[in-house]
Amino acid sequence: MLALLRLANLRRQREWDKENGISLEYRGNELAGEVGEACNIIKKIARERLGIQGSRATVEQLAEELADVVICVDLIAMAENIDLRRALIEKFNATSEKYGLETRLVDEAAE
Repeated sequence: MLALLRLANLRRQREWDKENGISLEYRGNELAGEVGEACNIIKKIARERLGIQGSRATVEQLAEELADVVICVDLIAMAENIDLRRALIEKFNATSEKYGLETRLVDEAAE
């Protein structure tokens, strides 16, 4: 799925930013904004679960915002030539090892 996202991001980026002028700083701020939107939805879902007055949100809205976060993360990784799949596998497995957990991600492409 990450490979499909990368291809789509590459194509759409060429359409969106024809001059290739979007900076890493812009992407970082974009990511922060999307994470903030996801957190706001989480707050609203939690508010409803706690029975507190205020605006509400749905899990479907949260899914949309989390998708935006993943898209932004891939755009940053793409801009910096990071193999996000590899980075995810290595980080996940390093955390499991650090805490003595058995669960590991397997690189299916390497098998």
